[in-house]
Amino acid sequence: MAKIAALGAYLYQAFIAFGLLIAVSNMLPASDYVAYSLFVSIAQFADIACFQWIRTACSRFYPGPDGGRERVERGVIIAEFAGSAVLCVLGVLFAVLFDVPLWLGLAGAATAILQGGGELHLTMLRFRQEFRLFTWLQGARASILAAATLAGAAIGGDLGHVVIGILAGNLIYCALACISSRHVLPWSWRWDGTIARRNLVYGGVSAGASVAGVIAPLGLKTIFVSALGPTVAAGPLLALDLLQRPFGMILTSLQAVRYPELVTRFDREGDSETTQVELGRYYALLTSFSLIGAAGLIALLGAATAVVIPATLQSSFLLTAPLILLVALLRALTHTLLSTPAHLQRRLPAIAGLAILDCIMTCVGALVAVTIFPGAGAAIAAGAACGAAAAAAFGVLMLRRQPFVMPWPPVLLSGAALALSWVSASWFSGDLLLSTGVALAFALAFGAVPFLTLVRWIAR
Repeated sequence: MAKIAALGAYLYQAFIAFGLLIAVSNMLPASDYVAYSLFVSIAQFADIACFQWIRTACSRFYPGPDGGRERVERGVIIAEFAGSAVLCVLGVLFAVLFDVPLWLGLAGAATAILQGGGELHLTMLRFRQEFRLFTWLQGARASILAAATLAGAAIGGDLGHVVIGILAGNLIYCALACISSRHVLPWSWRWDGTIARRNLVYGGVSAGASVAGVIAPLGLKTIFVSALGPTVAAGPLLALDLLQRPFGMILTSLQAVRYPELVTRFDREGDSETTQVELGRYYALLTSFSLIGAAGLIALLGAATAVVIPATLQSSFLLTAPLILLVALLRALTHTLLSTPAHLQRRLPAIAGLAILDCIMTCVGALVAVTIFPGAGAAIAAGAACGAAAAAAFGVLMLRRQPFVMPWPPVLLSGAALALSWVSASWFSGDLLLSTGVALAFALAFGAVPFLTLVRWIAR
C-alpha cells in the first residue's frame, strides 16, 4: 500500500501545480505573471543543467548492493551536489551579462539549488524504498511551496514578493526534509574519484538523452507553424502541449515506485529467473497503464474539446489530436520503457542513440508528410506518428537484449481497450454523446480487469 500512496502523492503534486498556475495567473498583473513564468522556467532549466546528471546517476547506482556501499555512494552524491551548487551560483555572473538583475539571478540560483536538493533527496528516499516517508514529504513539499508562493502573491502582488515566497517555501521544506530523514539519510561527505567519474559519464549521457526528448516537440511545433501558419497551427500546438502531459505523469509515477526495486534486484541477482519475471511485470505495468490512459483520453477527447478548447481552435485541434496522442504515447514508451535494458546494462551509446533516433525520426516523419501533403495538419501528425513508431520499433529490438518474461493478458486487454475506443470514437463521430458513451464503455469494459491486476502488482 505504501507504493499506491506514493502514486497518489504524484497525482496530488500534479493537481496542486496545476491549481497554483491558475491562481497565480489571476493574482498577478500580466507583466508580472510573464516575469514569474520566465523566472520559474529559468530556475527549472538551471536545476536540470546543474543537477539532473546527479539524479540520473543516483537512480541507477544508489543505494548499491549493501549498506557499506550505500554510505559511500551517498557521500559522493552529496559532494557532487555541493560542487554543482557552486557552479550554479557562478552561473549568475553570466546571467548578469544579459542584463538580468543581480538579485533576481541570485534568487534564481538559490531556488534551483533548493529545488535540486529537494528532488535529489526524494530520489534517494525512493531508491532506498522508503516510500512512506517519501509520500509524506512529496505531499508536504507541494503544499508548502504552493502556500508560500500564494502568500507572496497575496501580500505584495508583484514578482519580488512571489520570489520571496518561493524561496521561503523551499527553505521551509528543505529544513523539514532534513529533520524528518536525519536517521534514514544521515549526513555523509566522501569522495571517490572512480564513482564520481562513473556518475558524471552515465548521468551526463542520460541527461543528454532527456534533452533530446525535449527537442522533438519543439521541432514538431516549428514544423506545424511553418507549414500551416500561426493561426491554423494553434490547434495542433495546443494538442501537443496538453496530450504529452498525461503519459509523462503516468510513466514517471510508475517508474518512481517500481524502478528502484528493479535496479536493486538486477544489481544483486543479475539475469536471474526472478529478475526476468519482475522485469516483464515492470514492462506490463508501464505499457498497460499507458494504453488504458490513452483509451480514456480517446473516449473523452470529443467531449473535452467541446468544453475546454476555444471554439476557433476546436476544428484543427480535433483533426490532429488523436494522432498527436499516438505520438505522445509512442515517445513516452520509447524514452521510459524501451531504454530500460540499456540503463540496466549501462550501455551509454544505446541510451543516447535511441533518444536521438526518436527525435530525428519523429521530426523527419513530419517533414516528409509536409513535402507530400503541404498544408495538411493531419498528415503532419500522421507523419510524426510514423516516425515515432519507427523509432519505437528499433527500441523493441533493443528490449530483447535483456531477457524478460512478459505477462501478456493485461497488455492485450489494454490494447483492445484502446483499439475499440478509437474505432468507436471515429465510427460514431457525428454523434458526440453516442461516440463518447460507446468509446468510454469499451475503455472501461476492457480496461477494468487489467487495471485491478496492475494495482495488485504495485501494492505487493
